[in-house]
Amino acid sequence: MTTANFDALKAGDSIDGPAFAVSRESIRLFCDASLDYNPLHLDDNYMKGDFGKTNFGGIIMHGMNNFGLISRMLTDWALPAGAIHRRLETRWLKPVKPGDTIRPAGTVKAKQTTANSRWVLVDVAVQNQRGETVAAGEAMLEFPASAKAG
Repeated sequence: MTTANFDALKAGDSIDGPAFAVSRESIRLFCDASLDYNPLHLDDNYMKGDFGKTNFGGIIMHGMNNFGLISRMLTDWALPAGAIHRRLETRWLKPVKPGDTIRPAGTVKAKQTTANSRWVLVDVAVQNQRGETVAAGEAMLEFPASAKAG
């Protein structure tokens, strides 16, 4: 992944994030960090049941872990250019289970310059090792205003 350069960015440019191997331990550590001990993430017996029309067949990773991976990718890409990650909205589309490897990615959707800032809109997604999209959404980043010639 290269560092963002606002002036060189164009719609369609891609951003790649690091792969993350999901394990029972990584799920448990996220439980500890988030203080979310929902049995969805810890109890295989509980997860044998049906949840309406859904049966997960075992514990699943916290959806917010996808959010964290996307945030890391955007920060690693944009912070060296002085940009700030201002907004991120995601939808969880598929469960992520121990043994999955997930990877965030982004595609520059648009950029705009205003009087005080420069903005980049990015479509984001997380895919598993089978190429299935498990989370998707949109992020907005604010880049510092360019220096004006004086």
